[in-house]
Amino acid sequence: MSTKAAVPATAAAGTRSLPHMQRTGDITQLIVDGKPFLILGGELGNSTASSADALSRVWPRLRRLHLNTVLAPIYWELIEPEEGAFDFTLVDRLIDDARQHEMRLVLLWFGAWKNSMSSYAPGWVKRDFKRFPRALKSDGSAVEILSPFSAETLAADGAAFAALMRHLRDYDSQRQTVLMVQVENEIGMIPEPRDHSPAAQAAFTSAVPKELMDHLTERGDALPPELRQRWQASRGKTAGTWAEVFGTTPQGEEVFTAWYFAKFVNDLARHSKAEYRLPLFVNAVLNRPGRAPGRYPAGGPLPHLIDVWQAGAPLIDMISPDIYFFNFSEMTDRYRRANNPLFVPEAMRTARAPANAMYAIAQQGAIGFSPFGIEAIEDPETNLLGQTYSALAHLAPLILEHQPMGDLIGLSPKVAYDGSVDDAAQTVSMGRYTLTVHFAGGKRPAADPAELTSGDPAMRGRDLPPAGGMIIRTGSDEYTIVGIGLTVTHAASDSGMQAGLLDVQEWVVREGRWQPHRWLNGDQTNQGREVFLSNERIGMLRVRLYQYR
Repeated sequence: MSTKAAVPATAAAGTRSLPHMQRTGDITQLIVDGKPFLILGGELGNSTASSADALSRVWPRLRRLHLNTVLAPIYWELIEPEEGAFDFTLVDRLIDDARQHEMRLVLLWFGAWKNSMSSYAPGWVKRDFKRFPRALKSDGSAVEILSPFSAETLAADGAAFAALMRHLRDYDSQRQTVLMVQVENEIGMIPEPRDHSPAAQAAFTSAVPKELMDHLTERGDALPPELRQRWQASRGKTAGTWAEVFGTTPQGEEVFTAWYFAKFVNDLARHSKAEYRLPLFVNAVLNRPGRAPGRYPAGGPLPHLIDVWQAGAPLIDMISPDIYFFNFSEMTDRYRRANNPLFVPEAMRTARAPANAMYAIAQQGAIGFSPFGIEAIEDPETNLLGQTYSALAHLAPLILEHQPMGDLIGLSPKVAYDGSVDDAAQTVSMGRYTLTVHFAGGKRPAADPAELTSGDPAMRGRDLPPAGGMIIRTGSDEYTIVGIGLTVTHAASDSGMQAGLLDVQEWVVREGRWQPHRWLNGDQTNQGREVFLSNERIGMLRVRLYQYR
């Protein structure tokens, strides 16, 4: 993975280093202008960036939400309406607007695939199905998914993506408004787990590439359990055809699909990085438990296929989850790996979004967080996400300083896939102290199954309790806490000592900035027994402890 590189990429001779990943301790951070950078982001709806007029209406709202980064699609069909004739007008307008509003960009390449389908390919690609063949189902019928086995498709998509990166180098390398680029969007094969076109059939009956088998053998028991079990079902063969090594079940065929999608994406990355070496990532639409591959987009960069993708696409810097399920902490656990920085490019914009953002950054070392459909938020001044981003923007230097040291603690009740909430108190260790965290809002029963599958996915679970936050340990006896709906009590780790509150300082927003407001004591700390954050708004406290006997 490119995150292991010690030497930052450069735009060209004589220019400052480009945005890049840098690992410090157990954490990989995004480095921008020579300093760690925390993405407080939001992703635009699919069609907002297709219109300069639509874009102009949303920028003021995004500023009031305290975003520092906007994730925006770039559409192959609009930048190359005729083969070889490129129009970057919308791209330039997007960059200019972001600069004007003092924000950064993460661009999303809607090329050969977007949410599995190939609906963003230009008309000249869509109409020429002989030159750009579609994937075929097992009955021989075509689906509107470009086959990843087509050299012509790779050449056309690769040329367009390289042209985009070359244009970014020429237009933006001095200002570096664009931080990263996503390659394709939520790749996957539906409604079956693999392509049955002639080229795909020939590949499926060929030997599994040695580079994949070597990677899986090296990883061994560290492989995700689903992938390890699929491989062990064939007695762990280290050579053979895809059917011999992984079987012909949908789960086995999905491994084949993942490998060839990853190889396609890696070829795009190779050509694009020759033009401009920005960090590249791919995103995954997550699979629902109990569904067979093909009933969800099979072969994408899913948690059980990360190793296949890392072996097939080593030029990709990050594999990132789009999390629209309630079990946010479980999903981020699966994507946080030593060789895979965590970034959440899409998430539900519900009442849980602020807590999820703080949990990802504090507990999982994420480089950033980004709810989908961000422009749909109509009340930025009162929105909890806006309040959270305001607090995190103020705390960003402190967060980024302490993130590699392991001084951050994410606070969140346990939320299951079905939406049920376990709000039992949690204990966390902080050096000489043990903290007990209580969450306001109460338990939530399992969701109606219809809530998991219908409606706007960004609005599912809108009635989940918002409680959560983060702790930043700033000294042996002090910390800063930011969040909502939290009560924290303290005990000394040494059973012979007692823990007390030395002082508690509340911070509030005044004149557009977080500033010290008042010293809390008496009723506001339950006579020195606890610290408390309201369940109505995002709060921030700086706490100092002491011990006595």
